[in-house]
Amino acid sequence: MAEQLSMNQIIHAAVRRDVTRTEQALRALDDGDSGRAREIKVAWRNLVRELTHHHEAEDANIWPFLEQRGFDPALLAEMESEHAAMKQALGSASTAIDEVVKAPTSAQAGSAADVVADCARVVNAHLEHEERDLEPIAAGLEDDPEWKAMVKKLRPASIVDAANALAWMQDGAGERERSSLRQTIPGPVVTLLTLLLARRYRREVAPVWS
Repeated sequence: MAEQLSMNQIIHAAVRRDVTRTEQALRALDDGDSGRAREIKVAWRNLVRELTHHHEAEDANIWPFLEQRGFDPALLAEMESEHAAMKQALGSASTAIDEVVKAPTSAQAGSAADVVADCARVVNAHLEHEERDLEPIAAGLEDDPEWKAMVKKLRPASIVDAANALAWMQDGAGERERSSLRQTIPGPVVTLLTLLLARRYRREVAPVWS
């Protein structure tokens, strides 16, 4: 049986899916398809929102906690630096996608897809680094009461935000991601939140990838 994924890895999987789907959708855009261009922008903005919340929560909570516990400050500095590079790459991709909405040509979309591909390299390099060097540290702290209390601060600001995030994590996920999610959060809770409160994601974002 495959090892259960952490919540961090589940979120990373969703990020990787959306970056890939965005690049593919841009490369497939037909000339003049302004509606599809707007859809891609909506989905991309959702990804940026979720990823920004994720890495800002890490910057504000996880890195300071680990630094106080005496973990390698050079590694934590690398994480912060990679977050800054990721933010810049996401901004460049957002700007490129905005240009596609203004001029929805296949040439413009292809150029934007190249920018998203560059962004993917920056994002994936960071995610891989974090999973390789930070996940083992987090796993070793999972029974620590102070760590548990700190992790609670990483949650979305509202239950509606949490529901939309859960819907996003499941959209296009494989069985391993879905089963791991339901081992981390009780399955009935995931189902109820997704069905009752994730209306924004289901209405605005999910149709982009259906």
